[in-house]
Amino acid sequence: MNMDESFISDYKEFLASCKTERECCAAIVELAKKHGFVDIASVSSLKAGDKVYVSKFGKAVALFAIGSEGIESGMNILGAHIDSPRLDVKQNPLYEKDFLVYLNTHYYGGIKKYQWLTMPLALHGVVCKKDGSTVQVVIGESEDDPVFCISDILPHLAQKQMKESAADFIPGESLDLVFGSELPPQKGEEKDGKDKEKQEKDKAKQAILSLLKERYGIEEADFGSAELEVVPAGRARDLGLDRSLILAYGQDDRSCAYTSVRALVEAAPAGRTLCCLCVDKEEIGSVGATGMASHFFENAVAELVARLGAYSELSLRRCLNNSNMLSSDVNAAFDPLNGDLYDHDNASFLGGGIVFNKYTGSRGKYSASDASPEFIARLRAVLDDHKVRYQMAELGKVDQGGGGTIAYLAAKYGMYVLDAGVAVLSMHAPWEITAKEDIWQAYNAYAAFLSLT
Repeated sequence: MNMDESFISDYKEFLASCKTERECCAAIVELAKKHGFVDIASVSSLKAGDKVYVSKFGKAVALFAIGSEGIESGMNILGAHIDSPRLDVKQNPLYEKDFLVYLNTHYYGGIKKYQWLTMPLALHGVVCKKDGSTVQVVIGESEDDPVFCISDILPHLAQKQMKESAADFIPGESLDLVFGSELPPQKGEEKDGKDKEKQEKDKAKQAILSLLKERYGIEEADFGSAELEVVPAGRARDLGLDRSLILAYGQDDRSCAYTSVRALVEAAPAGRTLCCLCVDKEEIGSVGATGMASHFFENAVAELVARLGAYSELSLRRCLNNSNMLSSDVNAAFDPLNGDLYDHDNASFLGGGIVFNKYTGSRGKYSASDASPEFIARLRAVLDDHKVRYQMAELGKVDQGGGGTIAYLAAKYGMYVLDAGVAVLSMHAPWEITAKEDIWQAYNAYAAFLSLT
């Protein structure tokens, strides 16, 4: 099956414009609406052929296409996450130090802190004001926008820093953005008296606050009710002279989320009800009201069951128990320059197609979701029928570490679950690498899975 270049272009545009979970959720809902999905709150009953979505706090969303079979027979579910490692702005972030203004941050998820130094960064998010209004913030993405960065020590003075381990030479509290500046006084032009010096101490900070007030209507206290995320500035780009790869921020896990959503909204009517679930907080343990460990998914399915007939707890439990799910999450691509970290025969390769990971977790399968071989066999059969390329792999060598997904949180309902996603090189770095072929194969694999009976 030849790759659709327009699909790849759409995917890159999604990555460029959706760098936070809020932006992803809004884009997913908008795409779903274009394909006939409506807010479940707007309908009191459902029947075969109906399409609805459920959103939570604008940061998690579930799409449902109602099938002709009874809901107790289960669903085919694609589950991905839409959060990515980043820096979050603290609630009291703005300060001035020696004529430079900084924005204080707290890193989110598993990052190598040193990778975030000296690169152009953008600010995305919302500021919620006491009057009930919300200010949308995106600074650093347009050509004429300013960008931000975290400074680093010059090599000439970095002897001590260079002796530290990579995990320690940049403390988390030093990941603060350069946000503005003020000219220092010239020698011989010192301030007249301590009162004037105190008055002008935060002159640069006050100038920044004036700009925030003028352009966005934001007061300093409004940071207390803001959700601002610091992400790499710039668009997704083709990588390599042959343009076979994609370099972009947030491909873990938006490469799987986008392809899953497209597969669901474009799917033909089916016997089983189809679901695409895009959740938040996976990078920090799937916690909170919008993470997979919450009751969001279960509550959404309960609303579905209630609108399909007489609600009962048993019907809900049967639906969940009888479902099939692909935990649509990425896997580590084999890195030829660090091949000793991988079991070559059980590694995933860029361009090899969608990756199936029977078990995640770490070392002795700790916190793993170990998929049923019966389910894997059924999935292999349907993918072969649809001529989809796939590879079976693990994340790395057994003792090197590991990682988790939302699979184990879905498996607790008794459903069949298997991890299935795109191979990513430089995973969790500000800029991650995928193969265009894998994006295309993931979309086709998810589409084939939705036809599973």
